[in-house]
Amino acid sequence: MRRPLIGITLGDGSEPGVPALRADYLRSVEQAGAVPLALPALPAGDAALVLDRLDGILLSGGDDVDPALYGQEPHPKLRDVDRRRDDFELALVREALRRDRPLLAICRGQQVLNVAMGGTLLQDIRSELGVVADHDASGERTIRRHAVAVLARTRLRSLLGRDEIEVNSIHHQAVARLGAGLAVSARSPEDGVIEGLELPGARFVLAVQWHPESFWNERDSFQCLFDAHAEACRS
Repeated sequence: MRRPLIGITLGDGSEPGVPALRADYLRSVEQAGAVPLALPALPAGDAALVLDRLDGILLSGGDDVDPALYGQEPHPKLRDVDRRRDDFELALVREALRRDRPLLAICRGQQVLNVAMGGTLLQDIRSELGVVADHDASGERTIRRHAVAVLARTRLRSLLGRDEIEVNSIHHQAVARLGAGLAVSARSPEDGVIEGLELPGARFVLAVQWHPESFWNERDSFQCLFDAHAEACRS
């Protein structure tokens, strides 16, 4: 069986200027029978060259997306941004969509996908929505913080086989206005925050707001998402 090559985007680690990637992403992709390749933030013009050599893309979590990219001024609660990474990932998403290359997006990755399609973001969920679920939780990444309702007749529902799940949650931003062509596949029932997106008609474009990679070695995991992505890359 052919092992597809999947590029995983890198962000800055705890030391500024040092690209980093949690091993959980690598293990999840490896378990799916694919070969992970870490992608640092390159010039946006290199996106097409990168995709010439890859079977699929996984957008990882990380810093906030620069609000200038979706036409807004910075909110007082805006955290660190990395414009070089933003520009590269936006170019990567648009080129992947143009080629119908399989794309899996996680946390920040879902937000990047939405902005790439012309959507906007909530720059800080709590200050913009008020009392909400525990989206920006500290502590162990495998602690499931709140419920997510998975919508019927979506690819996400068919993969998970459940209409409600419990997820971890490590984000303070979220999708606001939906990007063109995207469909919501999951929401937080407590506050309506969008927890999943997909692109109907695409070979494979799926995004989730939680961190499924954190459960790669847990009995109750989300490995099916990585398996489906790898299978789409393989075909």
